[in-house]
Amino acid sequence: MLFNTNEFIFIFLPITFFIYFYLNHKKLTKASKGFLVFSSLFFYSWWNIAYLPIILSSMLFNFIIGNTLNNKNANQQFCQKSILIFGIISNIALLGYFKYTNFLIQNVNYLTPANIPTLDLALPLAISFFTFQQISYLVDSYKQEIKEYDFLNYSLFVTFFPQLIAGPIVHHKEMMPQFAKAKNKVKNYRNITIGLFIFSIGLFKKVVIADTFAVWATQGFDEATTLNLFEAWATSLSYTFQLYFDFSGYTDMAIGLALLFNIKLPINFNSPYKSTNIQDFWRRWHITLSRFLKDCVYIPLGGNKKGEFRTYNNLLATFIIGGIWHGAGWTFVLWGVLHGIAIVIHRVWSKLGLKLWTWLAWLITFNFINITWVFFRAKEFDDAIKVLSGMFGLSDGISQQEFEKIGLIFIGFVIVLLMKNSTQIISNFKYRFYQVIFVVVSIWSFHLVSLSNLQSQFLYFNF
Repeated sequence: MLFNTNEFIFIFLPITFFIYFYLNHKKLTKASKGFLVFSSLFFYSWWNIAYLPIILSSMLFNFIIGNTLNNKNANQQFCQKSILIFGIISNIALLGYFKYTNFLIQNVNYLTPANIPTLDLALPLAISFFTFQQISYLVDSYKQEIKEYDFLNYSLFVTFFPQLIAGPIVHHKEMMPQFAKAKNKVKNYRNITIGLFIFSIGLFKKVVIADTFAVWATQGFDEATTLNLFEAWATSLSYTFQLYFDFSGYTDMAIGLALLFNIKLPINFNSPYKSTNIQDFWRRWHITLSRFLKDCVYIPLGGNKKGEFRTYNNLLATFIIGGIWHGAGWTFVLWGVLHGIAIVIHRVWSKLGLKLWTWLAWLITFNFINITWVFFRAKEFDDAIKVLSGMFGLSDGISQQEFEKIGLIFIGFVIVLLMKNSTQIISNFKYRFYQVIFVVVSIWSFHLVSLSNLQSQFLYFNF
């Protein structure tokens, strides 16, 4: 069930919203939480009910491990640390089995005459996101930062449907106190208005902008055999904007949906294509993933506390792990390596006190991001080489259709560089109910017209 479908917008969401607040109105707090958990699991199972036992087993396992880590009567710190390591390894093993087994088998077959048959495992939906979220929970439990240990609350923390499928990756302490507040158990019409407004912005980004760029990106990466200079740049930029509007659109929709239930999700995007260096980009792009990698990978490796050379190695390792997390393929590994190297170069550059003009720093940063997205999108290295060869080759001229691409790419630049993002819109939001209703009705009307052409899913559902 996608956020931009009739089933979700006109059936699932209204029913879930009204029953949840009706139960809260009747002071049936546990029943309201239980219903929201049930609804979220139904939402998750809509794609394939076979995924349900996996997420339920994962939740039960991590809840038990988390409670054990929270046991202040534990005999020794060593015992607690061993339990934490066991919990993390178990989560990674589950993720690795479904996501990386076939990749490992393919590489073994390539390097040896073993010819092991692949398992052709279907990747359970959102397993990367709920695995990382629960690892964060275990780490917080180990640090004694979790203050309540109720399985119903834990289930709601993991399954809350606005952020279940593609994040943001949240901490327990960010979410559960909000569900506990009495004022959040009653309908808040300001939050409802802002939520619908932000949801509509995300819907527009996805249906109108991202899905249009998706067509051109697919043509260039998957269908064309060769690309001239313009076609190659149009292909790479189309994917650069598709990915941005797809994922930031989903994030806006998630933030808006959560606000309907009086829950504020953490910021996950902050105009990343305005960045003037690669470090700034990673402070703005998929912020909760960057936070997770910093807290659970970079700092445990030693961070910047063990000398410059070790710091560079830690940075590189963190980004390689980030690349592998996104997908089981060498193109993702290379993408992670390139970003790791870029972060190291930026750190050295900053230590030397060197500076660039702002416009030049932005141009270099954006083009680096755009070029490395080619590896992120390419199914095989041959696809990446095809696009990159065209980007640095000769053009054979521009067709009328390609002029249309120029127009939308220009609009994409205007939106990401000059317009306010959803966080800025919320912070300066003026409550004008009739204005919001006009925007919501206009965008949803366009959405209904576009449903017949709906072909793509949100990109991060695949990660």
